[in-house]
Amino acid sequence: MGATRGALFAVALLGSAAPVCAAAVVALGASNTEGRGRGAHPDGAPKSQAYPAQLQAMLAARGCRATVLNAGVAGDTTAGMLRRLPGALGKDAKVLILQPGGNDARRGATDTEANIAAIKSYAGARGVTVVMLDNLRIARDHRLPDGMHFSAEGHKILAQSILSDVAAAACGR
Repeated sequence: MGATRGALFAVALLGSAAPVCAAAVVALGASNTEGRGRGAHPDGAPKSQAYPAQLQAMLAARGCRATVLNAGVAGDTTAGMLRRLPGALGKDAKVLILQPGGNDARRGATDTEANIAAIKSYAGARGVTVVMLDNLRIARDHRLPDGMHFSAEGHKILAQSILSDVAAAACGR
């Protein structure tokens, strides 16, 4: 009986020593990262259905225990994202998803590319993998009537489009 207990204890120890992925993924962007409530748009995607929340569920389904932090702020520009980056990118971050959006163009910003390069450089210096998110992947039929924001299905498509890259960077899968 003593030997059996010892063997069970050894198996339990080995099982608990298995590597566990607990990575932080930061989603940095504007309103399409944050999510838009259903108020003005009946098909809008609230934060709980925005791509960061859907991506976290997809990662979990793959066995990747990553936490996707939604650092989206409606109306933000790349300059604002760059200013917010040090506070958003915690010490456990392995992946930064960058979704610049269209606010820079709408406001006539001329520093967009420089800001994106600075964001990538800041993240890279901390060993964080940057995954760029391309809004152009979302077809018109997955956008809200304003033509800029995405439906819950559009957010799902965004999450699926980066799932493999994020899973590989966050959990090696």
